[in-house]
Amino acid sequence: MEKSITPSLNECIKESFSLPELDLRGYSPLTLAYIGDCVYDMIMKTIIVHKGNKPAGKMHQENSKYVNAKAQSEIMGIIQDQLTQEEHDVYKRGRNTRSVSTAKNQSVTDYRRATGFEALVGYLYLKGDYKRLIELVQTGLEGLNSK
Repeated sequence: MEKSITPSLNECIKESFSLPELDLRGYSPLTLAYIGDCVYDMIMKTIIVHKGNKPAGKMHQENSKYVNAKAQSEIMGIIQDQLTQEEHDVYKRGRNTRSVSTAKNQSVTDYRRATGFEALVGYLYLKGDYKRLIELVQTGLEGLNSK
């Protein structure tokens, strides 16, 4: 795979703060979901901002349609058959992890699937596999929007 000359945000952060390389196999699914939640939110906000300048409240409403347990669970259902075995294992670890809290107004099933999705997003981000990350998110969003 051809490496970009321009460093990614993740690479800039690691270099600027002298952060060590990660062995992702040792990270808990909830840690992966923690960063994955942020990365997915940033992807969605980037898409929304690039659609045009709007009041912040309208952008927040649009973002909220996609950044919630139900939507993330649906995305997971759309992309699940396209996952590699490694990706599926990360998703399952995230989905099966017992969390201290649950999402308001969401089913336990949707919340767990969303946590698995966030763990997968976090894993791909920290691994530096941005192309695959965007491919999966894009496929999921296209599936959601075609309903």
